[in-house]
Amino acid sequence: MMQVSQLIKIQAQKAFAALYNLEVGLTDITLNETKPEFEGDYTIVMFSFVKQLRKSPDALCNEVGEWLVNNNQGLFSSYNVIKGFLNLVISDTYWLQFLADNRRTDFGYLPANGKKAMIEYSSPNTNKPLHLGHLRNNFLGWSVAEIYKANGWDVQKTCIVNDRGVHICKSMLAWQKFGNGSTPGTTNTKGDHFVGDYYVKFENALQAEAKEVEAAITAGNTPENIDAETLAKAKRLQEIVAENADADKVSEAKAALKDIYRNATPIMQEVRRMLLKWEDGDAETLKLWSTMNGWVYEGFDTTYKRIGSDFDKTYYESNTYLLGKDFVAAGLEKGVFYKKEDGSVWIDLTEDGLDEKLVLRKDGTSVYITQDIGLAEKKYEDFPMDVSLYVIGDEQNYHMKVLQLICKKLGMPFADGIFHLSYGMVDLPTGRMKSREGTVVDADDLCDEMERVAGEKTEELGKVKDFTEDELKQLYKTLGLGALKFYLLRVDPKKRMVFNPEESIDFQGFTGTFVQFSHARLKAILRKNEAEPQAFDATAALLPAEKKLIVELEKFTAIIAQAGEEMNPSVIAAYLFNVAKTFNSFVTELRVLQAESDDKKQLRLSISQLTGIVIKNGMALLGIAVPERM
Repeated sequence: MMQVSQLIKIQAQKAFAALYNLEVGLTDITLNETKPEFEGDYTIVMFSFVKQLRKSPDALCNEVGEWLVNNNQGLFSSYNVIKGFLNLVISDTYWLQFLADNRRTDFGYLPANGKKAMIEYSSPNTNKPLHLGHLRNNFLGWSVAEIYKANGWDVQKTCIVNDRGVHICKSMLAWQKFGNGSTPGTTNTKGDHFVGDYYVKFENALQAEAKEVEAAITAGNTPENIDAETLAKAKRLQEIVAENADADKVSEAKAALKDIYRNATPIMQEVRRMLLKWEDGDAETLKLWSTMNGWVYEGFDTTYKRIGSDFDKTYYESNTYLLGKDFVAAGLEKGVFYKKEDGSVWIDLTEDGLDEKLVLRKDGTSVYITQDIGLAEKKYEDFPMDVSLYVIGDEQNYHMKVLQLICKKLGMPFADGIFHLSYGMVDLPTGRMKSREGTVVDADDLCDEMERVAGEKTEELGKVKDFTEDELKQLYKTLGLGALKFYLLRVDPKKRMVFNPEESIDFQGFTGTFVQFSHARLKAILRKNEAEPQAFDATAALLPAEKKLIVELEKFTAIIAQAGEEMNPSVIAAYLFNVAKTFNSFVTELRVLQAESDDKKQLRLSISQLTGIVIKNGMALLGIAVPERM
């Protein structure tokens, strides 16, 4: 069934043709929901047609309104005009017929459209467990994938695991130095946590050694791993810090000094040697790398299952980091890239508002952008998609612009379909998280805490009766994880956000818990009836509370379409909250099971049933389960 908003535009289009012989595009017609203070459901704004048709706004409104009502008696019941705005009242018959026709369990979802989308998200490093920032990424990526599916797309969910590089070697070296042969099994530690602990141990050791390097340089000594040029640079920077009053210059100097101290430490020299061994295929190094990554993957799998994240295909950087170098050679031939005297290869993007970008080092090794070009091509070979969506934090905005520009200049067929779902970071009330310092909010710990809080608040309110221990455990898991997902998804992805666990579980606020409770409440009503809702009189008059809820439910398909176009699950979260509020007002104001007539009872049961379908389907698009009872 066509959305009523689309239907109104089509009929208005016909009205302009019939009355004025004027061809009007659907996008030329401005249609809004009527403001609450006026009578009507939808409003057509007429001002854009005044000059062309040489009529006053009110005259246009009256002529078009009269035509629409006279020619669409099953759709419009009346109209009114307020200063150039045509307010249209949709007939009760239309809403009742909509309700009778749309109580199917897949309501809101669109048929297949033949388009393909690949959505990449999560992209963890194998040197640490998943944390709060990863959760926002996973929830966004998974939800957008489901929203695309609901809009009729063929979707493949992918993940690129950053399983190589100096950061991985840091955990490996720390385990060699401090692990004493321990394993996740011998320490009863989840694998990703186990490896992450050694990443933090490495950082602690590095900081201690960096202080020794700093002390040596300050004392006038020359550390073993620093050359004369770097030593002179360090001393100049120390002078800037000591003597300069410019806060920005001092901050830059301190950052540069930090890098010098850290890079000159013996432990960093060891890490670089380990990375070279890995790249050279050293058997012992590769064995340790494989073992420790295996521990991490086991931990990741446990967390992914717990939070409901899954992937159709996983790529590993260790298999893809050499991809893309062939495109550099082709780009040089096409004149897309140029080579400098030192042999490095670059692209000049200054005319595109960016700058020059390195794509191949002078030693012939690739950089991240080169690898990403190769991976983008590989993904397209595996799944020729119309849209290739990357769910990556906003700190990579520049990188993603460069990636798409290069792919376009190379003439790659998928370049125009590259989209970056850029999202803001998640902060804590106490500030930013830092992985290497061990100050992140661990995903597993957070899930545990959310389940605990869900249990406490539910029991305080006396929301559970006659539940077994296993049923309570499952309920608290459903509420806790649902609250967490809803809280992280209710914010527009582009916005940075602060996560406050205390606000996320509230039976009355803008929370997943409130929506879940509303679903349980309506299911209780339907259970008490002990029968499927029967047919109702589709010609009867609707009470305001009945109509208000039906009107809200009718928007569901349009909301899914909007969320897909905007790649924004918060659109659905806000809509579901409004549906839940409207339903609670509906059952507070009107009796359902003790309605004034059987016909009204069946009508209100049908409204409740469709509300349940909308909430369940909508929450499913956010990855959230809804309880049948509470």
